[in-house]
Amino acid sequence: MSWLLAKIYDRFMQKSEQACLSEWRRELIGREHGDVLEIGAGTGANLAHYSPKLSRLVLCEPDRHMRRSLVARAADSVLHPEILAASAERLPCDARSIDVVVSTLVLCSVPDPELTLREVRRVLRPGGRLVFIEHVAAAAGSPRLAWQERIEPLWVRMVAGCHLTRRTDQLMQRAGFEIVSLTRESMRKALPFVRPSIRGIASVA
Repeated sequence: MSWLLAKIYDRFMQKSEQACLSEWRRELIGREHGDVLEIGAGTGANLAHYSPKLSRLVLCEPDRHMRRSLVARAADSVLHPEILAASAERLPCDARSIDVVVSTLVLCSVPDPELTLREVRRVLRPGGRLVFIEHVAAAAGSPRLAWQERIEPLWVRMVAGCHLTRRTDQLMQRAGFEIVSLTRESMRKALPFVRPSIRGIASVA
């Protein structure tokens, strides 16, 4: 199914991008500087929002179909990013070599989010930041969460391992990150069971 998801992904996300996601990306990513690593870069939706003054931009995307779209989009970028066929659980970067890791709509679908966050911590320099936009579980006890729990077993199989009920901010804290800023907001124009989202910045000591 990954070839089909790569083919329709941008079109599927277009309404949410126009309604809120593009603005959220610009606000969070556009201010970052230094050496930046993006995990699960997908088709390259973040590329237009990075500052042209970055020292280095590394984009990791393990799926070859997504990576094909990413390479095509990156060809028009003034940033000349490095594109690597690497998973978030095994990042090809030295320890303490990265200033900022970017994760947008990725931690819902990595097979092992705990391992991924340990890897992110490993590559970040002291004081480094994890910048994130993620869809998450709805509020405990809510009807929306009940629907997420019902739908998730099928959704995971249909959409490349995407989970609906992860509490990603809690996973970050358990991995040793300090949440510096956090905004909870509905991802407008998304499917109802995907709308609960968080975005912000987490840091390492």
